[in-house]
Amino acid sequence: MQDAIPAATVVIFRERGDGPPDLLMVERAKAMAFAGGALVFPGGRIDPGDEALAATIAGAPADAAARIAAIRETIEEAGLALGLTPAPNRATLERLRQGLNAGAPLGALLAESGLSLALEALTPFARWCPAHPHMRIFDTRFYLARLPDGAPEPRVDATENVRLFWATADAVLADAAAGRARIIFPTRRNLERLARFATLAEALDDAARHPIRTITPWIEQRDGAPHLCIDDDLGYPVTAEPIDGAMRG
Repeated sequence: MQDAIPAATVVIFRERGDGPPDLLMVERAKAMAFAGGALVFPGGRIDPGDEALAATIAGAPADAAARIAAIRETIEEAGLALGLTPAPNRATLERLRQGLNAGAPLGALLAESGLSLALEALTPFARWCPAHPHMRIFDTRFYLARLPDGAPEPRVDATENVRLFWATADAVLADAAAGRARIIFPTRRNLERLARFATLAEALDDAARHPIRTITPWIEQRDGAPHLCIDDDLGYPVTAEPIDGAMRG
């Protein structure tokens, strides 16, 4: 079996006060080898620069590298800054995004701008490592974060992704059920879990009640048909789906 590719993603909550929170979703370009055309949360691979920057921080280097990757990818993909202090103004944020797109390391860009990482702004929520045959294997850490006050409207990068938008978890699930959107198995399960929360605080409480354990779905016969399954003690309200309807990548 191929080695898993370390990755990170972040679920960004935009709380409105008069209804369930919006989550930031991005639509991947159909040409992408993994999850082409699917709706996902912002994120991507953990690169060597993320690991090098994490090595300068006390604590668990793998978790720090994942948080740094989630922060970097959110700047690149959506033009939003999470986990930075002080919060960058729009001009600084645009310089960060342009620098990252040009290949500059995040650590150097932060130093030039007088910014520091505030990794505590991201809270661990889940870790998924599907191992489907003949597909790329990603070991992805999921984090929760609040949209910073005064943040600009996100803007799609128009490279790996073609669209981004805010929507409630229920709305995204409804679009998928109606055939208007495609979501892969881990995203669907996480949206179902997130749909139960009226606030970010509720989601954080749920995350604290369920210690992170790597989730690797398996295939099992249920009711005479093969289902893609996960453990039932990790906080997910739905733990199995017929495999013929599951999008795995």
